[in-house]
Amino acid sequence: MTITIDQVQGKVPVTILGVQGDLDASNYQEVIDSATQAFEAGARDMLIDMSDIQFMSSSGLVALHSIALLLRGEKLPDPEFGWEAFNTLERDRESGIQEHVKLLNPQPQVDRSLEITGLKKFFEVYTDLDTAVGSFG
Repeated sequence: MTITIDQVQGKVPVTILGVQGDLDASNYQEVIDSATQAFEAGARDMLIDMSDIQFMSSSGLVALHSIALLLRGEKLPDPEFGWEAFNTLERDRESGIQEHVKLLNPQPQVDRSLEITGLKKFFEVYTDLDTAVGSFG
């Protein structure tokens, strides 16, 4: 898996977190760590580019949720507690659309996972970069 971080300017600065490869239990913490580093460096609005993720497990869902919590300034679930992180996601899913984290171009299999789990109601999903960047702020 490869993770890239880019900054673009829309109405507000937007950090683009690009993930290439499968997003699963073997690497989801790397994605959370990259988002945390960007947040600590000042990122407050983040677009997760999912164009090159062909497979995403439940750990990937936890990573997305953790990033949403991070950008809301909330405590992240402890990955050492396993299912507790997933249960936190379940409880929080009804909190509404996230203002500071949005998704770009999830591939069909990943998009189905987002739909089945109800996370498409939690994250705005875009297929066009300029539209996604312009939606912040």
